[in-house]
Amino acid sequence: MTDTILSSPSREVAIGFGRPFVMIGERINPTGRKLLAEEMKAGDFSRVEADAIAQVEAGAQMLDINAGIPLADEPALLARAVQLVQSVVDVPLSIDSSIIEALEAGLAVYEGKPLVNSVTGEDEVLERVLPLVARTGAAVVAISNDDTGISEDPDVRFAVAKKIVERAADHGIPSSDVVVDPLVMPIGAMGTAGQQVFRLVRRLREELQVNTTCGASNVSFGLPNRHAVTGTFLAMAISHGMTSAIMSPMHPEVKAAIQAADVLTGADTNCASWIRQNRDPEAAGGGRERRGNRRRQSA
Repeated sequence: MTDTILSSPSREVAIGFGRPFVMIGERINPTGRKLLAEEMKAGDFSRVEADAIAQVEAGAQMLDINAGIPLADEPALLARAVQLVQSVVDVPLSIDSSIIEALEAGLAVYEGKPLVNSVTGEDEVLERVLPLVARTGAAVVAISNDDTGISEDPDVRFAVAKKIVERAADHGIPSSDVVVDPLVMPIGAMGTAGQQVFRLVRRLREELQVNTTCGASNVSFGLPNRHAVTGTFLAMAISHGMTSAIMSPMHPEVKAAIQAADVLTGADTNCASWIRQNRDPEAAGGGRERRGNRRRQSA
């Protein structure tokens, strides 16, 4: 089975079929977070540090790091963020930028094997990003759109993903180091968005045998009770073969849906993780005490 192995200096994470779903924390991203953007631009990375620690404590096995701020020195900011985050948490990172110079700066300071987020199907982008990924030994997120845009036809998106996997192989990058993003659209704007992703993820798993990820919160954008929708979407996507997501680990209902999906797909062997996460310590202790009382009474 396909395993995508990422690492930090002290920790290794495997994204793969039959393995527990990997949550990649999304919060270190100034897009839509005005205060974070202003702080990072001013050289204040205290919120970056706090967000990194909080997400790992909440269960994220990896973190996505983005420093895309208009009119800022993105390569310098991204490199600093990568170094800071690696100094406070031990999980592998996804280095996230559409600017090649920023990716180069982030990769230059990274310790371990990161995930590069991302490459798309345009020839120009492929020829800029894939040599960098190959040279640094990283893995890469392959987003299934090209210069024609985002197709509503899952078969067109599959063809783009297949092209990226094949071009990656031309650069010596194995398919196990390509994690495909099938592109999740807001279900409130496109009623078939979920069905498109489920169909595509299954094909990616069965035909290309590649791991998958997505920006999970996109699916519920604009809807009330968003976390219930996101959690249910992820559980269904896992049942079709999705193996990771860039998401917030801070919402209990989303995490519970993922953990339950791991149980039901067999990725959580003997339900061990579910039991560990959900056992009531007081109830367990009380049960032992009651059993002890009964033994003493019977004696």
